[in-house]
Parts: sequence; C-alpha cells; structure tokens
Amino acid sequence: MSGAPPVLGFLGIHRGDSDRVPGQDEFLAVKFAAAGYPVRTGSSVAWPPLRTLDQAWKAVSWRDVDVLVVAVYSGPSFAYAELVSRLVRRNRSKLVLFLHGGNLPVFAESRRGRVRGVLERADLILSPSPFLAEAFRPWGYDVRVIPNVLPVDPAPGHDRTSPRPALLWMRTFHEHYDPSSAVEAFAKVAAAHPDATLTMAGADHGLLESTRQRARELGVDDRVSFPGYLDAAGKADAFARHDLFVNTNLVDNTPVSVLEAAAAGLVPVATRVGGIPALLADGTDSVLVRPSDPQALADAVCGLLEDPDRFARLSAGARRLAQASTWPAVHDRWVEELRLLLPGRTLP
Repeated sequence: MSGAPPVLGFLGIHRGDSDRVPGQDEFLAVKFAAAGYPVRTGSSVAWPPLRTLDQAWKAVSWRDVDVLVVAVYSGPSFAYAELVSRLVRRNRSKLVLFLHGGNLPVFAESRRGRVRGVLERADLILSPSPFLAEAFRPWGYDVRVIPNVLPVDPAPGHDRTSPRPALLWMRTFHEHYDPSSAVEAFAKVAAAHPDATLTMAGADHGLLESTRQRARELGVDDRVSFPGYLDAAGKADAFARHDLFVNTNLVDNTPVSVLEAAAAGLVPVATRVGGIPALLADGTDSVLVRPSDPQALADAVCGLLEDPDRFARLSAGARRLAQASTWPAVHDRWVEELRLLLPGRTLP
C-alpha cells in the first residue's frame, strides 16, 4: 500500500462569508484536513463568473490531487460542474460528483443531455440523501448515499421532556423557504399560546421585509425576532432557547439546519417536500405536514405543545437521527468509497 494519504480537492464555494451558510464541501474540507488528509479547496472568489474561471483553473492546475470532489447544484451553478468535469481529465484525478439541492431532479429532467454528459464523466457519484440517489438511479447510475456532515459534533444534550412554546425557523429569506408560512402558522399558535415566541434567523435573500410586514399585519411582530444569520455560537444559543424547529421549505433535499436542530433535541416540524420524507420519519423523529399550509403547521406545533410525552419521544428520536451525520459516521462512509476508488492507498 502507498504510505502517503491521497490528496483531496474540493470545488464549490469556499468564501467564508459571515452571512452565508457554508456548504458541505467547506465542512468536508475542514474535517478531512483535521483527519490528516492533504486538502485543496476552491473557490473563494465572490463574483460567480470569475469564481467559475478560478474553479476551472484549479481543476487543471491541481496536478497532485488524487480525488476531486465537485459539488453539483441545479441552476446557473450547474455550468461550473459542466466545465470542471470536462477539464479534470487533464490531471488524471478521480472525479467525484456530490449531488445537492432539492430542485436538481426537476432541473435534470429539462436538461437531460447536459446532465447526463456530466454524470458520464464521474468515477463516483454521491448524494447526501436517498431522494437524489433514487432520482438518478433510473438513469442507470449507481448513486451512493453519504449523509451530510454536521459542522460540529453535537454536544451531550439534556433530555427535553416538556416543550416550551418557543419556535425556531432558520433558513435564508428566499421564496424556496416560504418564510411567510412560518409567520402565518405562528399567529395561529400564538392565539392558543399567548406566551409563544418565534425566532426567524437567516440572511435576507429578498423576503425579509415582506416577512416582517406580514408579522405586523397579523399582530405578532412583538413576539417574532429576526436576529439575522447565526454563527456557530449563535446557533448553539438559539437551540438552547427553543424546543421546536419549523421548516417551511417548498424545495429541499437534506438540510443541515434540520440536522443541527435535531442533534440538539429540537423536534422538527417540517414540510413534506423533496428529500425531507427520506430524511425525517414522521412520528419517530419529527412531524411532517403539507407545504404552504399554515393551519396544518400550527396544528402540528400545538399538538406537540399539548402532548409532552409525544414531544419527549420525538426529541429523543431526533437526536438519534442526527448521530448518522456526525463526523465519525460520515468519515467511515467516505473511507468505504475511497478504498474502492483508490485501492492500495493509505487512508488516515
């Protein structure tokens, strides 16, 4: 066996912005580097066209990289995966495509030729959820599932047995995440639980002010807070102060925010869309509801607030669920795939 561990390259967005949720490629690069692997990352360039050029240059110039992991998303970001997948053969790296985003199957159906061209160039295709894996297996590809990794391993938590009417929503204020439904559902919860509060944390992607306005119209603006993007310390504090995690997404795959909340023992009340039903088990670690249905969301929240035994059981289930996304568990899955991809190489 070769004594040197393989050099891993991660291509995606590695900007480290204070108001942007880091991607899985960023988390993985940090985790692998700490585990003893030589790691290359790119790109930190903010402007998308220039970032794509920088990513392409790295794909060609990283001649010491043994495995290049490329994050694949739908929309304009897909173009960089097309370009990089064409160029990577010049440095003989193994190409790993890591599929992301709940909208990728829809995007792929409308652009089958382009998407198939990228997938055909891969040595290995990964997905963080069975949802995306099952979407592309009928195309003839063996998509392997490796869960998203939590940014930090969950600290030992206390058993949550009696829920406080403290709701946490944590995504960007974008139409895909339907923040207005969270406010509308909360207004219904607040009518039954006058001491209820809602924290809506995340960066503004166009809907922050309209969400604030909706809270004012519903008369609950004094009980809804908007702290902005939360860093690791801010999230830890928020998880300690809330017991229910509200996820109103209209499009989703395997959201790390839900896993982080589950790891802390919050019970997710989430919309049944995309990869969410493959991630969460309704009645075991969460409650799933129809999307764009504030009444169903409010009923689910009130049901948990009024049934402490059920809440406690789901909280314990949520913490068990998150264990599959801790670094030791995720690292073991990566090692399994890397051993098949690089037989004979030493893996830390």
